[in-house]
Amino acid sequence: MALVRVLQHIGPEGPGRIADAMTERGIGVAVTRPDLGEPVPARLDGAAGLLVMGGPMGVYEVERYPYLADEQRLIEHALREEIPVLGVCLGSQLLAATLGARVAPGPRKEIGWFEVTTSDAATEDPLLGRAPSQFVALHWHGDVFDLPTGAVSLARSELTTHQAFRFGERAHGLLFHLEAKPDQVELMAREFADELSTAGVDAVALAAQTPARARAAEEIARAVFGAWAASLTSSTSRA
Repeated sequence: MALVRVLQHIGPEGPGRIADAMTERGIGVAVTRPDLGEPVPARLDGAAGLLVMGGPMGVYEVERYPYLADEQRLIEHALREEIPVLGVCLGSQLLAATLGARVAPGPRKEIGWFEVTTSDAATEDPLLGRAPSQFVALHWHGDVFDLPTGAVSLARSELTTHQAFRFGERAHGLLFHLEAKPDQVELMAREFADELSTAGVDAVALAAQTPARARAAEEIARAVFGAWAASLTSSTSRA
């Protein structure tokens, strides 16, 4: 059975619909929780892919979260070995930083259900080529990244220039949370209640929007993450 290594940084921000897509294709999931003291593997021996999830920490907070350096080394290993990488939110920022791009706080936090617009290049992308040119996804970030040298920008939002990118053929970063299910959003709102308050986000309005917005995003998520899961099985068979 093909296996994907997942780096998860906090309880609510699990792989969600990405895990569903992998399960449907018979791909196993091995979760590492560095936030709970679990060591980040040094290599991905036998793994079909690397999935790096979101979290409340910043890429630049390595002194406070030393395991972030270990994660960047693992991402670098995956890139070198041409193992598929998918980074979500913090994961996309870690991928960008590993590729030498700047990651820093944006003008303000982008939290809520907002529109994503894909780029012209996205039409040829194996993942975002499965998405419509405009769709609404959950956003929950304060940091943004510059586009890494050699990467292709795939999407933007009104506030953030680079919401997604591809590097080479096997590495993707998604700043938005297309993977989040309604129960995950509810847990995130509880876990990060202080952040919502500080950012001026109405938690009640967010909760009211979530069921319909999440349902509308589900089909897009199935297409995008289904394509990623399919690429894992095809790359494994080629190997």
